[in-house]
Parts: sequence; structure tokens; C-alpha cells
Amino acid sequence: MDSSANQTNKRLVWDWWESLQNAQASQLQNLTATMIAPDANWYGPDPINTLQGPAAFFDNFWRPLLYSFPDMERQTILFFGGQSNGRRDGDLSHDGKMWVTGTGSFSGTFTEDYLGIPATGKRVNIRWGEFCRVENGKIVETYFLLDFIGLMLQAGFNVLPHSLGADGDYAAPAAVDGIMHKSQDEQTSAYTLEHMRRFIFEGLNGYDESNLASMGMADFFDPDVKWYGPGGIGDCYTLKEFEDYHQKQWLHAFPDREVQDLTSLFAEGAYSGGPGWAGVKATHRGEYKGVAATGNSIEVNGLDWWKREGEQLVENWVFVDMVHLFRQFGVDLFGRLADQVNKR
Repeated sequence: MDSSANQTNKRLVWDWWESLQNAQASQLQNLTATMIAPDANWYGPDPINTLQGPAAFFDNFWRPLLYSFPDMERQTILFFGGQSNGRRDGDLSHDGKMWVTGTGSFSGTFTEDYLGIPATGKRVNIRWGEFCRVENGKIVETYFLLDFIGLMLQAGFNVLPHSLGADGDYAAPAAVDGIMHKSQDEQTSAYTLEHMRRFIFEGLNGYDESNLASMGMADFFDPDVKWYGPGGIGDCYTLKEFEDYHQKQWLHAFPDREVQDLTSLFAEGAYSGGPGWAGVKATHRGEYKGVAATGNSIEVNGLDWWKREGEQLVENWVFVDMVHLFRQFGVDLFGRLADQVNKR
């Protein structure tokens, strides 16, 4: 990996986030021209989805978000970059791109309705996650998710059965070392990426559709792993909780699910991350959160970040676009929200 390029890319993305936070609206257009490619694609959460170019990003996502949360502040708990190797065959001739990622929460007062979610007038924390691909000194591609289900819960609406895991906790790394403005040891980064490739493409994809042990999660996850899941699933604070509160239900519903070539997968130091739009493909063959099996082929859009200590993963921050997932079952979660709002 080109460490110098990685540092330059990280500065660009951090400056971009700072500009969004601090610049006046009249300044954003000029700032954008220096940081974002004019034809950059932004892949966001359902129902916003894909936007092309800076104007579409501002008009369809950023300005409406600021309108509803005018004092919003970005809080970042993870930030790093690297060179991707997200293909199952490891072919860097079709990958090898440079990325920067971060995750955390937007904190702000919910003053105006947002996407039909009623404003509370109170301060909320909205989980966000972002992966930016940088090329020739500009951001050319972004994958971004907001935890809409978590925001609905804070507004007093639950469009899914109650989470088995704990809701609302999106903790920073226990070691408080997730913000990597400085370059990290390259050998450590390379080993972390190799470890993650084994975990994803050999461990997760090793499920025999009947026995959880076939995945060898105990070989990869620390017994006290902290797994921070999305709204609707919740957080799990041990490997056993992860298996009982999430994995068993997930594999019952999608026993043939398989991780595909990922949009990207990279590591810096002991941390790694990857977005996967259609990163998992499966068949909906079992009940999931109250929805009977449909037999539909589904694709999962998600974001993941992991912290490695030795040979095991001790922390995992996870996004799944639940709105997009349930839409493939024929269930509109924003429609469920509207029904609940109308009944109040």
C-alpha cells in the first residue's frame, strides 16, 4: 500500500467532513469542486438510494438532513484508510483501489419531520457509516448508511419486533484508538487484511446450512466480542449473545447466504472495514422478524468495521440497510411507520 497516498486521502476525506460541518451554504459549491469529482456516485440508504454528482447529494440528502437537524454535529469513533482487496479470488488487477472510511453518530435536535419520521423536538443520535473511494485527489464514490430504524425508535416508533440485542449503544473502541490520522505499521495492516479475508471468505462462507460450528466463529471472534448491530437487531456483548440474538435468526432465514466480492475490503493497523452493496446474496427461506419465508432472492447492503487483537476480533461495528432488506420481502418499513403515525 502507498502509505503517502493513504495519508493524503485521509486528509481529503476528513477535510470534506469538516467542510460539511462548518462551511456556509454559499461556500459549499466551491469547496465541493476541489474535493468531489463532478460525476461522483453516492450510494445511500433506502429510500434515498443512489445520487450522482454533488448537486444531487446536497439537494436530496444533505440539505434535508440539516433542515430537520439544524444543529447537527458529526461525532466520529473510527477513521482510517487503505488499499482494497475485496475480491474472493484476491485479484488486485480488478481491485486495489484506495479508500477512506469512518463511522460514528450525528447528534442534533430533531426539530422538523424527516422522511416521514415525526420530529421530537429533542436531541437524538443517528448512527452513520461512510466509505469513500479516492482517485486523483478527489472523492469519486461513496457508500453511506444512516440507522433509520434507530432514529424511528428514538421518535417512539418500532416498525420491527423488539430487538433481541440492546438498542442505542454505539460505543467507540474500548482502546480509544480508532481515529487514525497518523500512518500505521504496514506489516500490521497487511496481516489484518489477510486475517479478514480468511474470516469472511473461508469462515462466514464456510457455513454448511445446518451447524453454526461449521463457520468456526469461535476461531475468529473473542468470547467477549462486542458486536454493535443496527436498529432492529441491536448490540451483542459476547459471542454467545451474537449467536443467540442475531446469527441463529439470520441463518434460519437465509441459510444459503454467501458473501460476494465486496465493494471494498481494506485494513489499517489492527482495524479493517468494508462496504458491500449486494455484498451478501441469499434466498429468504425462513421466517425473519415476523415475516414468513417468501422464497425471494435477496441482496444485503451493509457496512462493517472490525478490530483485531492477536488472532481474534474483539469489536465489530455493523450496518445493514434494514429498509432495503425488508423491501425485498414486499414489506415497506416506512409504510409501517406511516400507519403507526396515522393511528396516533
